[in-house]
Amino acid sequence: MKKLLCILSLLCCVALPHVGNAYVDRQTAVINILDKASGKTHMFSVGVGTEFKYEKLSFIVRACKQTDPFQPENAFMFIEISQNNEQIFGGWMNKNAPGENPLQNADYDMWLVRCE
Repeated sequence: MKKLLCILSLLCCVALPHVGNAYVDRQTAVINILDKASGKTHMFSVGVGTEFKYEKLSFIVRACKQTDPFQPENAFMFIEISQNNEQIFGGWMNKNAPGENPLQNADYDMWLVRCE
């Protein structure tokens, strides 16, 4: 009996399709940048694939994705950030969990607001 139950559960796991999250590609990332020296935040819209400069930093957003309308709202962006022609950050940022993969910089903080 145990053998039959094991076989049936294995077949169910293999036969059922795996449901994954679907994401919608967006063409613009809206980001906030905090200048730690002045304590001011600035909001910018950055197009995917375009270079954007802010003071000492240079940004290139490679992708901006958001969850589909039937999922809990969230957004992700893949961004590369350089300072003085040296990359200081490259990776995914999560709108709902900005502390998971933050920009580590003495002068600036940056986070994703949304994808448009």
